[in-house]
Amino acid sequence: MTEPLYFAHANSFPASIYRKMFAQLAPHYSVMHLDTVGHDPAFPVTDGWPHLVEETIRAIEQQVNRPVCGVGHSLGGVLLLFAAVARPDLFQGLVILDAPLFGPWRSRGIWLAKRLGFIDRLTPGGDTLRRRDCWASVEMAYEYFLRKSVFSRFDRDCLMDYAQFGTCPDGADGRRLKFRPRVEDAIYRSLPHHLSTCAGRLQVPAVYLAAAQGSVLKRSDRHFVERHLGMHIASHPGSHLFPLEHPIETAGNIHRAFVRMGVSTASDQMQL
Repeated sequence: MTEPLYFAHANSFPASIYRKMFAQLAPHYSVMHLDTVGHDPAFPVTDGWPHLVEETIRAIEQQVNRPVCGVGHSLGGVLLLFAAVARPDLFQGLVILDAPLFGPWRSRGIWLAKRLGFIDRLTPGGDTLRRRDCWASVEMAYEYFLRKSVFSRFDRDCLMDYAQFGTCPDGADGRRLKFRPRVEDAIYRSLPHHLSTCAGRLQVPAVYLAAAQGSVLKRSDRHFVERHLGMHIASHPGSHLFPLEHPIETAGNIHRAFVRMGVSTASDQMQL
């Protein structure tokens, strides 16, 4: 019997483009997700993302009737942390993939940057609204992404999935980004600065997989995550986008983490 697994995606990357990682997890988990968080007007993007947390909780409640294994990448990891603190009954455990779980010092900096209007200097959001948003075909979108340095490390299947499932029809023949740039920009501008409210309150086991190259966590953040959130931190090869660079290896490490928590079992079908 497979375990229910809820996956929460990173900002601007619809959950469907993680398809290769999901396929590797499929022998052990029934994977469910919300494809594009933040696009339902009933759950608007506001400071600190409270409505996105509500949207995530609702998605879990609607898709399964027992506690899930939660996996969140970047934005998704933050949403699942807040959701698990608010509703521990919904989760068996968490695996957080290089999410911005900032400690008190960096959180104060985020608060100040938002208050003084220079938050774009601290996040990737500054160029979001100026990026190209439409292409004539999936193939042309793929070729465009292939030339961009941010996608240079992507697994080629994941890059093709981004071109296909990360875009949607626009007019008669064209394609546009499924995750709308205005939503992506709003999410970056409203980055939470109150993670300290979660200190000592996480009641489910959790593992944090940090990118080996350029993790969003700094030393002070690691101390906060380990000591005050109670998460074990392990390193994973790749950059911040490692689930799309190394999807098979990421799936293996996710499964390994849940096995060690005791919420899943080992199997010959996946390397441990």
